[in-house]
Amino acid sequence: MNACRKLILSHWRNNLNRPETLFTRSYAAPPKRFYKKTSVLFNDGKYEVTLDHRKLKTPSGKLFAIKSEPLAIAVATEFDHQREYIERAKMHLSALCFTAIDNPYNQTKTDLVNYLINYVATDTVLFQYDNEKDLHELQCNEWDPIIKWFNERYETNLKKTMDITPPQISEEDKSNISKYLMSHEEDVLHGFVFAVDTLKSVILAFATIDQRLHVEKAVTLARLEEEYQSKFWGRVEWSHDLNQQESQARLAAAVLFVHLNRSEYFVKEKILI
Repeated sequence: MNACRKLILSHWRNNLNRPETLFTRSYAAPPKRFYKKTSVLFNDGKYEVTLDHRKLKTPSGKLFAIKSEPLAIAVATEFDHQREYIERAKMHLSALCFTAIDNPYNQTKTDLVNYLINYVATDTVLFQYDNEKDLHELQCNEWDPIIKWFNERYETNLKKTMDITPPQISEEDKSNISKYLMSHEEDVLHGFVFAVDTLKSVILAFATIDQRLHVEKAVTLARLEEEYQSKFWGRVEWSHDLNQQESQARLAAAVLFVHLNRSEYFVKEKILI
């Protein structure tokens, strides 16, 4: 028994000098690319994506079939750009399509709209601070014009707050925003949610989707305070740059998803006279 304990203690002590044996984590390897060619085909009024001769399916096993040909081509392109391994985390358009088709949380159109409406009270650009003069001036110069545009565009009266107290959103404001969102198909709303979650702002997301802001500018505005503070505390280039590029990629995918999911990109049925 003592010999066994000594053996265990000896093994444990030896490993103390080898931290890699204590702290190494194992992660599931990404799936290897198993196909050579991607293509898009039209079937039964919708567009499908094929990987070689296999039809693409969603994570829940449903057939990938959408009404927008450009969106199907974009998804096929994402799969075509994968190299040895399939990096799902970088395939934002595919992920959005899968979410819209599978609807894993069983969200209704009303659920999605309510989520976006409730997000307005936590919108990044509505929370400003006057305890730092330079930062406050920057927020006023960069954020206030977008708030003004949003109020004019959507007939709202959103006002910023200067402390941690959430801004008051009137029922009329909620109603006007809700009417606009309810005018979209459920699939499109998934794109709105993805954009809002990326920017932490309904106002900036709507401005980007409405092409009032470029994607790069919208991400910069969403990170305004962080960029301001980095001037004083320094910038970890690889980390900050990676986060910014990832946010731009996510937002660009959301905007493209919304636009390509609108009816003008759907299959047009031929009318026989």
